[in-house]
Formats: sequence, structure tokens, C-alpha cells
Amino acid sequence: MILDLDITDQQKDQLKKLGIDGSGWTYADLVNISAIQAAVNGSVSAMQYCRNTAGYSPELQLREAQFEFEKERKTGQGTEVEDISAIVTDIWGYDAWMRMLNDGIPVLLTKEMDYKFLEKHKEYIRKCQDNMYNILEGAVRSGKTVDNILAFAKELCSTEDKFHLATGSTMANAKLNIGVANGYGLENIFRGQCRWGSYKDNDALIIRGPYTNFEERVVVFAGSESSVSYKKIRGNSYGMWIATEINLHHDNSIKEAFNRTAAAKKRKFFWDLNPCHPKDPIYEDYIDNYREKDDRGILKGGYNYAKFTIFDNASISKERLEEIVSQYDESSIWYIRDILGERSIAEGLIYGSIATHIAAHDGEFHIEKKEAQKLISSGGVVGINVGVDFGGNGSGHAFVATAATKGYDKLLLLRTERYSEGQIDPYSPGHRRLSDIDPEILSQLFIRFLKKIISDYGYVTKVYADSAEQVLIRGFKTQLSENGLGQIKVVNALKSKITNRIFATTSLTAQGRFLYVGEDCHSFEDAVSMAVWNPKNLELERLDDGTSDIDTLDAFEYSFERDINKFIKKQAGR
Repeated sequence: MILDLDITDQQKDQLKKLGIDGSGWTYADLVNISAIQAAVNGSVSAMQYCRNTAGYSPELQLREAQFEFEKERKTGQGTEVEDISAIVTDIWGYDAWMRMLNDGIPVLLTKEMDYKFLEKHKEYIRKCQDNMYNILEGAVRSGKTVDNILAFAKELCSTEDKFHLATGSTMANAKLNIGVANGYGLENIFRGQCRWGSYKDNDALIIRGPYTNFEERVVVFAGSESSVSYKKIRGNSYGMWIATEINLHHDNSIKEAFNRTAAAKKRKFFWDLNPCHPKDPIYEDYIDNYREKDDRGILKGGYNYAKFTIFDNASISKERLEEIVSQYDESSIWYIRDILGERSIAEGLIYGSIATHIAAHDGEFHIEKKEAQKLISSGGVVGINVGVDFGGNGSGHAFVATAATKGYDKLLLLRTERYSEGQIDPYSPGHRRLSDIDPEILSQLFIRFLKKIISDYGYVTKVYADSAEQVLIRGFKTQLSENGLGQIKVVNALKSKITNRIFATTSLTAQGRFLYVGEDCHSFEDAVSMAVWNPKNLELERLDDGTSDIDTLDAFEYSFERDINKFIKKQAGR
């Protein structure tokens, strides 16, 4: 009754100040105005009141949607879902498709996912139906994850277990690679039958529709990279478990996931991974261990394993495949792993191709100094950068100058120098020995290097120096000013991931887009000829124990690492 009373004249006057005609308004209207004012002033509860009163409550909308869904089901109206009939029939047969629709409710198949599988992929997916352990290993872009997603989704349609697990190194990785998967994820397969929600602080895909006979299935997504990630899934019970990049999962998470599926009515595992070190624990403790037990007939549940190369992915066009392969040096570990999908020991020469040509003295990657000078003087490069790596504790100081041609078509290495204590300075009068390289001597060597580049090629655009030695960098800046070179800026090197820098070099080498002035780059030749992978590390790591010249390689990479993406874009544009 109070809410229906007319407001007072004084209250109407207040409304007029807000530009509102209060004629005929009641206290109920005034309450709403007050709530809006409170919401504008930052009251969260007032915001929620306004939202709910206006009919935008998420909970209410969900209830309304569920009500409409149930009403359509009871009246026999069609439900719009993803049409996966073609691929289901192709892999498992027509009867399997009919069993997925045995609820008798008419559906509208309005879209069809464009699956392209070679027969070896189809055979692996079929075998998933009869095996507990399903493991796919192989090259990048070989279609591993999509295979497992489809096999996992098919099992979701018939399993009696309500809760299931999907993991990646992080939750975001799991959602991206399993939930989305470039349009082939679970959310696409169950389009019209699923929604994203949460379960015990984990994101979850909640599925309920014709494909699951209107039984609810909850796929919980979790990350598994750290030693404490397992706590996010502890206490839950799951039926099946799908994992992407299983080799990046922490062992605690793997063991916990196995424990959480112990009571499942249909216990199945779907793993994928890119090849890694042959002695990685994921092989010795799990994958190869299960294979051996299966061969001996003592592994219960069945073992389904397959390995694919990038050439086994039918969804990649011939042109794109050639483009991807062209980035790799066929003699490099990257090609063996990423293209052929083979497990490889991270040891041996890193730059195998260029080291072979250096040993052969065939000048394969050489550019004549006069040719480089002509190219630069005619404006054929975008700039000349110098990379600097500071030594210490047995390592040396290195200076390297590079230039990128216009359009980032090629990378030119112009000059390299490396100095360490006790070394003979070949460019000094009498070839004196550097008994002690203090900051002053180092600055002198630096200025001499820059002047040589300017003398040979006309200018230096920028210097990228190791950021770990700010005192030495300030000394360089002082020397530049004192020598009339103050226009040359010295900035911190980006120091991006070393393996990315290595990949950029081997990729440019494989494409014939890297050249160097042989007569001025002897320290570089020595460095790439001796650089090897660390055999004691399971992860890819450049060996840095003093047996090879890592300093020159670091300085070389500092000089162009900020342009790596531009070089890659140029390659992709080809």
C-alpha cells in the first residue's frame, strides 16, 4: 500500500531537478530512482538490484532458458545442434550415429564441421573406443589434439560418469586447445548443447542435449604445470581424462588425475604430446612403460598409441605445408622434432648446416665485402645494429654488427670480434696480449669496433647491449660522446628466449636468407662450428660451459632479435 502512495510535492520538485516529471509517480517509482542514483555512485548491491529489476538477472535468464529447453523437449520441437553425422558415420558407422540420437527427440542439424582425416588418423580414433590408454605423439600441426577431442566427445555421449577432466599445462591452455581447438573443440562439437560454467573454482563445460540423451556431462578444465596444481582436482572423482601436452604436466598432477579416475565406470585416458628427450620421465614412467606392459600382455584396459608427422595432417594445404617446412633446416633438431615428429637427443651441433659448409670452405653463406658495401651505400638495408655481450668469469666480450635488407628479406652479418683476458688482440699494433680488460680498455675496444663499421659501411644505427652490466653501458655512452658518436644510442638487449633466437637463425639459414662477410667474421665461424646442445639437460639448452664461444652468438642474436617477427612475417608473405 505504501509503495502505491503518491509522492509528495517536495519529492516531485526534487525529481524536476533531475529532469523528470513526477506527476502521477508513486513511492515505488521513487525507490527505483534512488536505486539508480546509488548505483551510479558505486553501490554494487544497487547495481545488482537495478539489473535484476530490469530483467537481466543471469540466474533468471538461465532458468528461463532451461524452462524453454524442457518445454521444447516435451513438445517434440527441434533442438539446433552441430551436425557431426558425416564424421561419426565415416569413423564408427551409421549405427553409431543412430545411437547418439536414440532419445527420439527431433533435432535441427544446421551446420557441419569440416573434418579432414587421413585413414591413419581415423584408425587411431576407432581404436580409442576399445582401449583405456590412448596416446598420440608427433610433430606440431599433425592433428593430434583434434583426434583425441573427437574420440573423447564420442565417449561422452554414452558414458554413465557425470564428471570428466581436461588438462593442459595451464587452465587457459586446456581451454584453448581442448575446449576451442580452432573450431574443432568440445564447445563446437556440442554446439547448442553446452555452456561454460564453473565447478569447485575450475572452469567447466557443462553439456546436456540430444547427443548425451539429455544426461548432464561436466568437463572440468584445469592446469597441471606446477607442483601444487594437483590440489585443484583433489577431492573430485572423474570418469575420463583428456590431456594436451602431457609432457608439460607435473608428475604430481599426473598421479593425482589417475587417482581421481579410480572409481570411474568408463575409465579412459586421452593424451597428446610433441616429441621430447627420449629419456624424459613421461616416456620412461608412463608411455613406454605401458607399451612394454601391453606387449607382455599384463596391461589391463588396452593400449592405443600412434605417431604422426606434419605430412599426415590432411587439413593443411600443400602450399601452407611447403611454407612451414621451408622455415626449417632439414639437418637441425627442430626439423627432426617439429616436422618428422621424432624423439631427439638434445646434443650435437646446433647449426649443423652452416657448420658443415664452414668446414668445407665452400663459401655457401658468404657475401663479398664489396657487395655488402654496395648494397648498404645504395640504401638496400633498413639499418646497421651492433650487439654487445659482456664477459666475465672466464667468458669473453663480444661485438657483432648485422644489417637487415629492406623488407627483411635477408640478414647480413658484417663483422664480429671477441676479446677475453690473455687473448692476443689481432687489431692492435704489434698484436699485444690483453692481460687485463678493465672497463676503460673495453670501452676503447668498443669504440674501435664502431669506427671500423662506420669506416666500412658508413654508419651505425643502434647498439643493443647485455642489460646485466649497466656500469659498462654507461661507460660506453660516455666514450661515444667523447668520440663524437653521441648520436648512436645504446639500449638494453631484449634477451628473448634463447631457443627462439636459435630457431630464427636456423630458419633463415634453411631459406638461404642469411649471409655473412667471411673475411671479417672469424669468431662467428668458430662459434657456430662449436655450438652444441647440452646433453645433460632434458630440455633444449645451448651448452655454456666454456668449451664453445657463446658470447659471440649472444651478441649476434642481440643485434637482430627485436626484428625476428618481421623476418618471420616476410617469410610467411612469400
